Amino acid sequence: MCMIDKHREYSVPPRRSRMLAVASLLVLGVGALGWARADAPDLATQAFAQRLAIGVCGTCHGPHGNSGQPKFPRLAGQNGNYLVAQLKNFRGQTRGDPDAIGYMWGMAAELDDPTIEALAKYYSSQQPLPGRTGDPALAARGREIYEHGIESEGVPACSSCHGADGHGVADFPRLASQRSQYILKQLASFQSNMRNVAVMHGVAQNLRLNEMQAVATYLEGQP
Repeated sequence: MCMIDKHREYSVPPRRSRMLAVASLLVLGVGALGWARADAPDLATQAFAQRLAIGVCGTCHGPHGNSGQPKFPRLAGQNGNYLVAQLKNFRGQTRGDPDAIGYMWGMAAELDDPTIEALAKYYSSQQPLPGRTGDPALAARGREIYEHGIESEGVPACSSCHGADGHGVADFPRLASQRSQYILKQLASFQSNMRNVAVMHGVAQNLRLNEMQAVATYLEGQP
């Protein structure tokens, strides 16, 4: 089984083929419902998005956005504007990290703008659960990098965009209590430019693996 765009063919590992087949059926259902209620009032859109979040998205992200699986991000309490932007990037196939290609391109393909807005509203209003506390020494190093950067390596402080508490600033995402495994994957994608975000490439390109692990450990333990 594979997913193809006009430039490249991406092979999907066999262990994910069944999940993606189910996801494809769900996407078709989402698309049909979306078209059927195109002129529905806003409250109906929100109710539809909540059912979608709990019944479909909840498989990976948890029914209230507190994912119990380390590889999938927590969405509870996430910045609404950031969620809207990312869902539109998935739909437009402009976000190119492996999980975006393998999962989210298909899942977001038939989402219309009102549903995207309603999903973002739903998740941003959910209460984030506390993250897992990791190795204290590693977390302390991560806090130092997060708050002050690494001047000798040209790495700026993460807090300047993501806030002193890790809850995000303006359109920048919340990172506090986020899964460390997910943060590591995204930093690697920024570093390689698979996620083509100039600001984050500039931040990540000079980070060593142990430094990324430290930051991820620190952030997962933040409330």
